[in-house]
Amino acid sequence: MDARAAPRGFVWWPWAAGIAALFLALAAYGPALDGAFVFDDRYLPFFLPQYANAPWLEWVRGLRPMLMFSFWLNYRASGVDPYSYHAFNVLLHVFNSVMVALIAMRLLARAPEGAAAEGDTRLRPTLGIFAGALFLLHPIQTESVAYVASRSEVLAASFYLAAYCVFLYRRTQPIGWLRALAVLALFGGALATKEHTLTLPALLLLTDLFWVKGGLRANLRLYVPMALAGALGGAFVYRILSSGNTAGFHTPGFTPATYFYTQWRVICLYLRLLVLPFGQNADPDVPVSHTPFDPLAFLGLLLMAALLAAAWIFRKRWPLASFGVFTFFLLLAPTSSIVPIADAMAERRVYLPFVGFALVCVEFLRPLKLRRRAMIEVPALLALFLLTYQRNAVWGDPMKLWQDTVAKSPRKVRPRSQLAFAYYERKNCPAAAENYEAAARLAPPDYPLLVNWAYSLDCAGQPQAAIEKLLEASKREYDPQAWALLGMVYGKQHKVEEALHALDRAQNINANYVMTYAVRGNVYESTGDFAAAAEQYQRALQIDPSNEPVREALGRVLARR
Repeated sequence: MDARAAPRGFVWWPWAAGIAALFLALAAYGPALDGAFVFDDRYLPFFLPQYANAPWLEWVRGLRPMLMFSFWLNYRASGVDPYSYHAFNVLLHVFNSVMVALIAMRLLARAPEGAAAEGDTRLRPTLGIFAGALFLLHPIQTESVAYVASRSEVLAASFYLAAYCVFLYRRTQPIGWLRALAVLALFGGALATKEHTLTLPALLLLTDLFWVKGGLRANLRLYVPMALAGALGGAFVYRILSSGNTAGFHTPGFTPATYFYTQWRVICLYLRLLVLPFGQNADPDVPVSHTPFDPLAFLGLLLMAALLAAAWIFRKRWPLASFGVFTFFLLLAPTSSIVPIADAMAERRVYLPFVGFALVCVEFLRPLKLRRRAMIEVPALLALFLLTYQRNAVWGDPMKLWQDTVAKSPRKVRPRSQLAFAYYERKNCPAAAENYEAAARLAPPDYPLLVNWAYSLDCAGQPQAAIEKLLEASKREYDPQAWALLGMVYGKQHKVEEALHALDRAQNINANYVMTYAVRGNVYESTGDFAAAAEQYQRALQIDPSNEPVREALGRVLARR
């Protein structure tokens, strides 16, 4: 038999690389797998009583249905145990790193070999694997993966990168109808996870213009429906941005111009973290640049202009690096341009644009012989692994996370209040109260800070100070929580009349606020009126049937009637 006609044997290395990626990811992110929910995690649907027994359709009716569906799957599998949520993020991250490796291999195949060393075709898989490993192990990705609320970044990237792979690995230059439909379906999944994935049509267009002569005309069957989908998605996103107050054109503290100037310096910070990955911060304190002539902002503009100019000038000599630079800025544009976001900087926003950085790194390793390249790649990946492991050890412990963040952003209120909450959860109420007080010295306290401060003061045995904070909070917002908590504090002091009056105020504000009836039940129970207490507990359970503490309290008073 002719050896050339023999069937191709089993190719083992992709499977070995995938298993190694899974092992490395689980090891690097291991310290955060059992980490508690932090910050915005606690505002996700699985913490809201109305979603406890709701069908999946109720979960997916919001702005990001695919994201919410993934949370529904986690909730059905493990309730509010954080391990499964973290593990799901890590698995998605491994999948994304495989996609990045495949993307790098495909683009390497398109790059001219003149700038590469002899034998580049044979070494192409190892370069692609390095790109995927870089994506997998770089510590700047930690926030996206270890922070459950950042699943929107990781899951959106899964759809986005999969769509890009389907596009790149087409068998013919004009894309077929089935493959075009697959790209469109994955694009829809990405948009249904996070809005910044609207850049996919632009990336596909950039790819065809950069790498393929006549690619635009050949793929009109894909670009026309994608343009329509992108226009509809853009109109929807614009409507959201027009009315939002945390992201959009009415974001306090920013105008489109000042946000744009500020991003010039923020992008430089992102680049610094990519090249020198230390000093990461979960809540960076970035000063606002009010003019384009702010020195740091202007230096950032010059650096970006230089990078883009170099990418254009050297596009033929270093095509992969050039394409990587354009890709990085394109994918970063939704969050680092003229659309203000309340937080000027967040490491998770570099998750998807990281693909461009990985391509740049691969370009400059491409001319090297395998042995010399290994002398660079292996120490670099080992160092990144250790840094990622250390960063996950911080994310895995709320106390360490917020102590680290307060040390790096000492003038910012939010890290200090989050540190106070971490102390409160550990029952160190005096320390919690001290940190809430420190936060209040940084800026006038808002309603949530005052309420949380009151909780810690009451826990620390300072009921009068707690009452003062709650009365102050009740003047800030028309909300039942402060009054219900006031009723609880009065009730503990056996001031029944004051407690019932505060609870009446809470009920008048919102008759469906569960805490009002739970606290009123506690007050009646403390006076020995078990019938009235049972009635209040039953009303609380009508609103929230899954409230176990109230159910236990009801059982207790019914047994004593």
